[in-house]
Amino acid sequence: MSSALTVPQSRAGAWLPRLAWAALAYNVLVILWGAVVRLTGAGAGCGDHWPLCNGVVVPQSPALHTVIEFSHRLTSGASGLLALGLIALAFATTRKGHPARLGAVLTFLLILTEGLVGGVQVLLGLTADSTDPARGFVQGVHLANTFLLLGALLLTALWASGRPALRLRGQGRMLGLIALGLVLALLVGLAGTVTALGDLLFTPAAGTPIDTVRRDFGTTAGLIENLRVIHPMLAILTSAYLIWLVGALRRLRPAPEVTRWGMVLLGVIGTQVLAGFLNVALRAPAWMQLTHLLLACIMWLVTVLLSYEALTAPRRARPLTPQSVAA
Repeated sequence: MSSALTVPQSRAGAWLPRLAWAALAYNVLVILWGAVVRLTGAGAGCGDHWPLCNGVVVPQSPALHTVIEFSHRLTSGASGLLALGLIALAFATTRKGHPARLGAVLTFLLILTEGLVGGVQVLLGLTADSTDPARGFVQGVHLANTFLLLGALLLTALWASGRPALRLRGQGRMLGLIALGLVLALLVGLAGTVTALGDLLFTPAAGTPIDTVRRDFGTTAGLIENLRVIHPMLAILTSAYLIWLVGALRRLRPAPEVTRWGMVLLGVIGTQVLAGFLNVALRAPAWMQLTHLLLACIMWLVTVLLSYEALTAPRRARPLTPQSVAA
């Protein structure tokens, strides 16, 4: 490994990977707390004000919904401070060209985007009980940015720990296969956001899943209801592709890390599919939606990690043939 990619063995340098892994774990918790805001209908707890809360910096004698929404803004702001700390530490402890610097900067930019998308959602009133179709679109963009943020944090943590930079050139068709898997995983998350929103706003207390599907395509159903069926269909398609991708990557890059994380991904896919069925059967209770979201974050991170291991693993040696030996 070149010196440009080596984290100096100093006390400050030792803190860089710790901070990166801690920031990753912290942001997963922030994401789950954001889901709590949605599930409790507290998204309008600060009114239509952003970045202020009900027109002030710190709300006085706040109601419960205001406490929930304001605490989410505080925890999100703290993630931005963590990202700034990552940037400062990465530039202080690594040499020019180290990928951890790029990862830290990208993390901060995605956190800024995360805040801006959340602000747009508040300013447009796409919170609480809003059934505006634009709410599904904005929340889908929010989720896609969230997944990209988690991916950037994971790569930053790997690079800060001394792992090599990604190699994209010369990867052949494997790069296309991985890109398709990541895009499909993102699309499943996007569709899942719309479905979760529909479950929150439209799922009645009684009736079977078949009754729910019929209502979703009734004459009075809105766009968010119409789109709910896309998520399970896309989830099945994506799961099948990722299962196939695990086998393909194990053949193309037969490294122990690729095999290990491929098996982990298969286990997470099975668990997530089971959670999806339970979510439907139980009529999407809040605790099940949070579990489903946590598993979605884990599945995305494992997919990114498997992709990273495959892209940095040595290529499979070509078998010797009489022609190559003679040459």
